[in-house]
Amino acid sequence: MPYIDSKITVSVPQEKRDNLKAELGKAISILNKPESFLMLGFEDNYDLYMGGKKLDKGAYVEVKLFGNASSAAYEKMTEEICRIYEEQLGIPGNGIYITYSGISDWGWNGRNF
Repeated sequence: MPYIDSKITVSVPQEKRDNLKAELGKAISILNKPESFLMLGFEDNYDLYMGGKKLDKGAYVEVKLFGNASSAAYEKMTEEICRIYEEQLGIPGNGIYITYSGISDWGWNGRNF
């Protein structure tokens, strides 16, 4: 059960959200997770500041998954997320910040995995 939450400084119209959904759906396989369980959240027009300065084009992406993945897999996922957000939204890699969290207890449908 992976969840990718994105806080994005630019406006993200529905067409771009659909493109992000499709691209992230493919990318999640890098972490050995299926798209069929992928949950996504997008917050656009979000104010992000780094080093005291407002980012015009930036994103904070939080990736949570049941279990963990290797550092190499996280590295590859970071490369892919940066590629996707730059290609789809014009956000440069140096404006994209990504965190990863492995979750040991995840509930769904009245029970835990």
